[in-house]
Amino acid sequence: MSAHQTQLGLLFFDAFRHFEQSRPLPDIDVRYYPYAGLHHTIRLRSGKVYVRIADILKDAPPRVHRALAFTLVAKLLRRPVPEIHLRTYRDYACTPQALRLSDLARKRRGRKVISTAQGRCYDLERVFNRLNRRYFEGSLEKPSLTWSQRRTRRILGHHDAIHDTIVVSKTLDSPDIPEWLVEFILYHEMLHIRHPARLVRGRRVYHTKAFRHDEQRFARYEDALALLDRFADERRATLHAYAA
Repeated sequence: MSAHQTQLGLLFFDAFRHFEQSRPLPDIDVRYYPYAGLHHTIRLRSGKVYVRIADILKDAPPRVHRALAFTLVAKLLRRPVPEIHLRTYRDYACTPQALRLSDLARKRRGRKVISTAQGRCYDLERVFNRLNRRYFEGSLEKPSLTWSQRRTRRILGHHDAIHDTIVVSKTLDSPDIPEWLVEFILYHEMLHIRHPARLVRGRRVYHTKAFRHDEQRFARYEDALALLDRFADERRATLHAYAA
C-alpha cells in the first residue's frame, strides 16, 4: 500500500472513531478505482470495510479526502453527515477542475447503451426531425436517439451531453400514451442541447430561465404538465400500496 493510501486509511479510521467511539476499529481497505466519473463506494463485508475512491480525486486537497472519509463512513453507519464535511466535499466537486475531470473520465471510460430509435409505436428520429423544424428551424445537430432498455416511470427522458445522446423511457412507447407527450419529453431534452448547463456559484444549473422560457413554447405545454402530474400521483399511489 502506498503512503498516500496509508494516509487515506488513517482518515477513515478517524471517521470511524468519531462516529463509533466505543467500538473496535474495523480493518479498512482503501484504494483508488478508475470509475467513469466522480463516484465512490464503501461496503462492509465479513467485518472488513472496503472503500473505493475515484482516481480522479488523487490530487484533491487533504481537506477534501477527509470530508469524503467522514461522508462515506456516516452513510455506511447511517448517521447524519456533518454539515462541514458535506459542504467541503460538494464545494470541491463543483469546481470547474473537478467537473472537467469527471466529464473526461465519463467520456473515456463510460459507455452509453444504445438500442433503437424505432419503437413499437413511435419513431424518435421522426419525432426529433419534426420538432427540430417546428421549434429550432432545423438548427440542432441530431444526437444519438434511443429508447431506454427498461420501462422507467420516474425518469422519462435524459440528455447525456458527454455521449451526445438522448434517451427516452420505453414506458412512453405505448398506444396508451399520446404522441404529443412523447414530443414534449423529447423537446425538453432537445432544449438541453440548445441551453447547455451553466456553472452558477459552483453549481451546475440545467434549467435556466432561458430554458424554462423556451420550454413553455411547446404547443401543449399545460396539457403535458397535467398528464405528467397525473403519472406522478399514480406512481405515489402505487408505492403507497406496496408499502401498506
